[in-house]
Amino acid sequence: MPTPLFPIFIKLEGRSCLVVGAGEIAKAKIDSLLEAGARITVVAPDGEPEIQGLAVAGRIAWQKRSYQASDLQGAFLVIAATSDTVVNDSVFIAARRLGILCNAVDDPPNCDFYFPAVVRRGDLQLAISTAGESPAFAQKLRRAFENAFDQHLGDWLGAIGQVRREILAAYPASEARKRALHLLANGDPGELQQSAHDTARSTQ
Repeated sequence: MPTPLFPIFIKLEGRSCLVVGAGEIAKAKIDSLLEAGARITVVAPDGEPEIQGLAVAGRIAWQKRSYQASDLQGAFLVIAATSDTVVNDSVFIAARRLGILCNAVDDPPNCDFYFPAVVRRGDLQLAISTAGESPAFAQKLRRAFENAFDQHLGDWLGAIGQVRREILAAYPASEARKRALHLLANGDPGELQQSAHDTARSTQ
């Protein structure tokens, strides 16, 4: 039985990420990295017009040439997204040697991590992984959750977060504060705000 994956959300803002390849395969990965605030360098002789546009706009750095092992220097993670399996294999091997996390697209054995199917509602993210067994099934589940989750769930979470911060700042750690935070998570934050504060205050 394979070792279970460790689920984690990583802060990529300001971190250097390398994408080898600039075709259709790479486009979605670049978009995901941009959304996370990563500093992206793309290495490819040519690429999709959309990726060229990102380079012109200064949103990514693009080295218009073939991949070199030295491109990995300073990278936090790398994505091998070419249509050439030999190149992708060499990127993965070199990254593994340097201790850099690598994802070779559509090649599970050459991946240290996978891109999940993601449902987003503001700060709420639901990530679905099949450990590379069936990305299509992960997408099927994503569509099901997209239909099930209210579009305003992110706004609701933001309101909860604001009241939570008020409670954490105003009251010391206690069982009462813990109960208040659980109370807050189980209803409308506007209606529960006073009740949560009253509960947190109960041992003062």
